Amino acid sequence: MRYSLLAPCKRFRPVLYLTTLEALGMARHQGRHGALALECIHTYSLIHDDLPCMDDDDLRRGQKSAHRQFGEAQAVLTGDALLTLAFQLLAKDPSSVVGPMVGELAKASGIDGMVAGQLLDMEGNVEGGSLHQLQEIHRRKTGSLISCSMALAGHRAGCRGKEIHSLRELGSCLGLIFQIQDDILDCVAVEGALGKTIGKDLEQGKLTYPSLLGLDGAKARLKEEVNRAEELMNVSPLDPAELKPLLHFLANRSH
Repeated sequence: MRYSLLAPCKRFRPVLYLTTLEALGMARHQGRHGALALECIHTYSLIHDDLPCMDDDDLRRGQKSAHRQFGEAQAVLTGDALLTLAFQLLAKDPSSVVGPMVGELAKASGIDGMVAGQLLDMEGNVEGGSLHQLQEIHRRKTGSLISCSMALAGHRAGCRGKEIHSLRELGSCLGLIFQIQDDILDCVAVEGALGKTIGKDLEQGKLTYPSLLGLDGAKARLKEEVNRAEELMNVSPLDPAELKPLLHFLANRSH
């Protein structure tokens, strides 16, 4: 668990959660349980995603993937343990809204979110694929946990109704930006810098933005989503200045 959880990486989801929490007027230390829970969920998903029965990848976060380092059974159990630990940690949050927070994280992680997205991703291929299908894969597999990161901060800060909805919508848009750039980097990045195998999606015939729209089309789509995110920031309960550095990082990252 330590091998995968503590490996060098961006830790974007907990960072987004803590940044949103601060932008809503709370101290960073008040978000420690939620931040840890998000990273446990994300790391478990990567461990299982790399398994031979899934994407069969040898490299993750610049080191051997968990099943290559410890064996498949240990990797499966490590993922299971991290998934369970996430909710154990979140349940320790002293907030009175821990119930809605648990519900938000569970929905984003399970059959309505990330797990469903992984299944769609495994079944999707370039031949016969559509933009709608691609967006649905990314909305669930990648976007759901990123969207949850912002909504979770909203719950923790006492937001309700329309405010939570606006945070989810903005988070979903950021998730799409994250994934489009990820697809682009899979085509153009240097493997040592990215920390995972390059060109794996193309090799497996997976549906991605470059495979469907071409590299230039994917970059154009990325720009459209960045503009949309900026518009959503202006109607969210947040100060746009608080999140624009993160938006810039997402759209221009090289790893």
